[in-house]
Amino acid sequence: MSNDYKKLTRSRTQRMLCGVCGGLGEYLNLDPTIIRIIWVLFTFFSIGLAILVYFIAAVIIPDEA
Repeated sequence: MSNDYKKLTRSRTQRMLCGVCGGLGEYLNLDPTIIRIIWVLFTFFSIGLAILVYFIAAVIIPDEA
């Protein structure tokens, strides 16, 4: 049986902090820099809630094998 679906993982190569934005960029086929800019904007508009979401995602999303 073939696994043709993509799996969301934290990136080891596109990592700045924990690899969450790099993993999302690889999963969505976008440049991780775009994801990081969106994340920073989300942080400003959510009054810091995005920082908490980022670290929760870093714990939940598995690391790349």
